[in-house]
Amino acid sequence: MALLNNDELKVAEAISSLNYANPFLQERQALEKTILGKDYVDGGSVWSLSTTDQQDFNVERIREKTAWIVKKMHDAFRRYEKEQVSKDARDTYANLVIYHLFEYFRAPMSEYIANKKTEPIGFYRDFIAEVERLTRMDNLNIQLPFPAPHIFAMYFQIHRAFQYIFRYIVGGSMPTARLRASVWQSIFTHNMFRYCRTLYPRMNDITTLITGPSGTGKELVARAIAFCRYIPFDPDKLQFEENYLDQFSPLHLSAMPQNLIESELFGHRKGAFTGALEDRASWLENSSLYGTVFLDEIGEINEEVQVKLLRLLQERRFHRIGETRERMFKGKIIAATNRNLVSSMNNGMFRKDLYYRICADMITTPSLREQLDDSPDEIENLVKFLCARILRNDGSDFLAKETLSWIKKELGSSYEWPGNVRELEQCIFNILIRGSYHPPERNDADISLQEAVSAGDMTADELLNRYCLSIYRRTRSFSETAKIVDLDRRTVKSRIDSV
Repeated sequence: MALLNNDELKVAEAISSLNYANPFLQERQALEKTILGKDYVDGGSVWSLSTTDQQDFNVERIREKTAWIVKKMHDAFRRYEKEQVSKDARDTYANLVIYHLFEYFRAPMSEYIANKKTEPIGFYRDFIAEVERLTRMDNLNIQLPFPAPHIFAMYFQIHRAFQYIFRYIVGGSMPTARLRASVWQSIFTHNMFRYCRTLYPRMNDITTLITGPSGTGKELVARAIAFCRYIPFDPDKLQFEENYLDQFSPLHLSAMPQNLIESELFGHRKGAFTGALEDRASWLENSSLYGTVFLDEIGEINEEVQVKLLRLLQERRFHRIGETRERMFKGKIIAATNRNLVSSMNNGMFRKDLYYRICADMITTPSLREQLDDSPDEIENLVKFLCARILRNDGSDFLAKETLSWIKKELGSSYEWPGNVRELEQCIFNILIRGSYHPPERNDADISLQEAVSAGDMTADELLNRYCLSIYRRTRSFSETAKIVDLDRRTVKSRIDSV
């Protein structure tokens, strides 16, 4: 017996697909158009802060349509005998209920996240009551795809993911949209149904590597992933097992001496080396099952630490320095670098086995120049956002106008922004304090090697000199530079000194 006509069935199937769609890919917009038809409001090809009002309108209309179809099917089920309801109809209804519940409890869940609450969640009882109302009927019981506490935990994760990805990755350009979609996949994979069914407790085993130029927000991407990991819900205590805000541990490796990196990562025993005055637990040891350790600038670690990190990722075990007791690492590793690890690997500076252990999930953050090349107006959106964040919206519009006027007059639309968004933020601070921003002058030695090669105005000697300088700026070591370029140390130093 048909419960829905063909048009309604098509809408119901599209709503079911929304449960597992990446909201930052165009597939989401295609599904919304199918559901809403002529009522769909087009917000452009990129879902960003500038299109929030249009998207909110679409989401609200879909919520209303879903509630209507759920009610129609629920009322029909109550009239039919169990044998009259096909498995396909039950499955369609179950998926609609999943989406209905998500939207029905959007407001209290969003408020809970926004207020960073940790107390028991009273509205879980309302959630269970709504589940029971929609799935337990006198003549028929509907089986949802997952147990109710798991569905509730997934809703919590999805709401967090959407909010933090939007909060930390700002912009309306296509490169930024692709970055948001990539981060969503890093959290849920490209097959969200499989993630919900089997993968959600196993994502610790997959290391995420974030690459991209300095100043492009690699740590913000890492925070978004760390704050949006799955945390089980305890229905008896009405609480999640951990506070997600306590699960991010950043370790900035480039700011540490090599001998300190090993101690910070793995911990040490009292007396293990000079200065080890007491036992020290490591970042790895302190990480819970739902925790994330962020290794910023992983390309800076020496081979000895690389070997130990490789063993950690392979076996999830490690030792404190000076200790034989084996300890377990339960959390997830996210690594980041602005170096070309493939080049470092080929030059013997980074172990191949470690690279292939951390490259399963890779995210690349786009430069500011890439964003502006795709969408020149993006500079205005970013400046307004940064000004609002700096001044907390108090007078931010005036500062944004002042900043944009200065950039247009003094820097022009072709300015490269070598410091990326970090430089743009400092530009705003300069204008806020001094009324102007003057980037450091870039002489010939400061122009990127790629630009110089493109210009075609160097001799072979000049090219080699500049290349040695470029490598030295990354390594800060004549010996390491000599190893990479396959020259002796004195030759490398003389070539760099001649630039």
